[in-house]
Amino acid sequence: MKRGLSEMASTDEPHSTKKVKSENGKPAAAAQAEGQADGGEWTKVEKRKKKKVSKNEGKVEQTTQPRFMYSNHEIVKRGHAITIDDVRDLALHLIADAPPPNWLRIDNVNMVQKVVALLVPGLTPELLSLPPLPTSATQNPNLPLSIPLLPSTPDTDTTAANIPFIASTFSHACPTRAPGDQTRMHSVLSTFFTGPVSGEEKKRRLTQRVQSELNKTDPTQYLLTLEQMIENDYPIPSYMADVFEKGTGWLETPQPAENESKAKQKIYAIDCEMCLTEDGKELTRVCIIDYNTGIVIYDQLVKPTKPILDYLTRWSGITAEALGPVTTTLAQVQAHVLRLLSPPTANPFSSTPKATEPPPPTPILLGHSLESDLKALKICHSRCIDTALMYHHPRGRPLKPGLAWLTKKWCGREIQTRGEGGHDPEEDARACLDLMKKKLENGPGYGEFKVDYESIFERMGRSNGRNGRAPGGVKSAVVDHGNPSVMHGAKANTAIGCKNDDEILEGLLNVIPSHHFVFGRFMALATTLGWVTPKASADVAVVPATAVDPPPSAAELAPVLTQLNKQLKTLHANLPPRTAIVIFTGHSDPRRMSILNARKNAFDSALKSGKTPEEMSLAGLKWSASEGRELEEAVELARRGLLFLGIKQ
Repeated sequence: MKRGLSEMASTDEPHSTKKVKSENGKPAAAAQAEGQADGGEWTKVEKRKKKKVSKNEGKVEQTTQPRFMYSNHEIVKRGHAITIDDVRDLALHLIADAPPPNWLRIDNVNMVQKVVALLVPGLTPELLSLPPLPTSATQNPNLPLSIPLLPSTPDTDTTAANIPFIASTFSHACPTRAPGDQTRMHSVLSTFFTGPVSGEEKKRRLTQRVQSELNKTDPTQYLLTLEQMIENDYPIPSYMADVFEKGTGWLETPQPAENESKAKQKIYAIDCEMCLTEDGKELTRVCIIDYNTGIVIYDQLVKPTKPILDYLTRWSGITAEALGPVTTTLAQVQAHVLRLLSPPTANPFSSTPKATEPPPPTPILLGHSLESDLKALKICHSRCIDTALMYHHPRGRPLKPGLAWLTKKWCGREIQTRGEGGHDPEEDARACLDLMKKKLENGPGYGEFKVDYESIFERMGRSNGRNGRAPGGVKSAVVDHGNPSVMHGAKANTAIGCKNDDEILEGLLNVIPSHHFVFGRFMALATTLGWVTPKASADVAVVPATAVDPPPSAAELAPVLTQLNKQLKTLHANLPPRTAIVIFTGHSDPRRMSILNARKNAFDSALKSGKTPEEMSLAGLKWSASEGRELEEAVELARRGLLFLGIKQ
């Protein structure tokens, strides 16, 4: 909640009543009796009228502004804390057209112009001097906690004094619970950015699936759309869209005719290998297999134009000995591939009149992460099928499955087992061919995971118009550490990668004016607390569960909290009016949970490998029921977080 809008945590709290006083300070009834006793007229309660008018004006002003109010009654009925799913659905309701939450009352939601969601791990109740969660059986630990206002002369020794923005801006902190199960915590980011599709979209997908099943042997249903090609960084032919700048040596296949025949559709599976030269990665081998016959129709080594710095033999399988006598150039390979991918010429001996005969179809190119092969060939082609997109990663989009994993999972055989010998492009191209056949045999649903889930940005893209926006007009941005454009920000209109929190603030200030939904993550506090650590190594298996580094001192935390406070304050000051701000911490300290999980995994792996109890004891590998209970407790503590809601007026 926003300070100054409402100090109530619930819409269920009773209103207090006060006695109305007359102008001279006496009760109105007493003043009236005195007036009658004196033989005078009725006492005019001018102050009361002024109060009433002022109160009504205040009500009108409040009802014309958006605001949040928690519904304690609904939170109690839930029996669990607000989840990250709830936070995601709230953001979708505020900026898109998702259903309203039942745990929160939102007045005048249509007046909310923008939503800024911030993930700030490390903001714990202890740092904010919040009261501890109740442990009594008669008190609910999931209800919003009232944030105490800081005194005018705060004690500088308290950490809350170093981040006064929270206490001055929000009236309550609502406990949240991260996703997970009894033994592990799941990704907060993945849960926030991915949600179930709506009922309407589910029906649309089902109808589309039924229609495609009627003609499941048609490979053209898997052709990449222009949007998919742009999203996955494909080189785009100029006749499709003028979004790809072709450099020196680039070619594109002819534009397919609109009325071309689908008879005798040619499909070619392709795989390319590259070596590292002075100009980056260059083509060194290309293999093409005809889909219908399974025959290798082209397999050629290629001599790069620049000196080779690394043959990348471990991946490419190319060696100096194999490439030494080769004289074939990239231009020669391009000419051959272009002949294959261009629409075949009409049969001059056909008995069908040429005027009525549709042109032959443009061949389809099939591959795994095909954009890499096309870039190596320096060729733009319009008709592409990509097994990395046709099949799903088990953890969903935007992750892409590996070719070796797909082949083993869905075709039941292993590839790329040559180790240091590298990949065989014929083997990889044939794997793509087999995956395509499996898909056509079993239908569009084959090889898919989480088909009823989607990115929140896809959901926003289908939303109805609100606040003057056209349907689907929600512009979104993700500003995060690393490279969000290949992960949770892949579906957003704008994705900005940053190296530190100062860059995060700068990125947020740049994108907020032109976007309706913006996500950012501040990580300096969590890093200082020691929460951001590399993945546990095998040595962690024998480390005691209590071996967690002590927290930093108040002196070490003070500058980090002061800087975070400055960043949040600057961001809030630059928000346009009627912007909803959603700050959530996601989780608590995960280190003890991580150490215990590493020990459990090491113990389980030793059992699966057939080690004897004596060997495991010598290696320090053990796991007991009491440690299992410790892990469950550590997971439950790590899944706790906080949520702060407000609207910039």
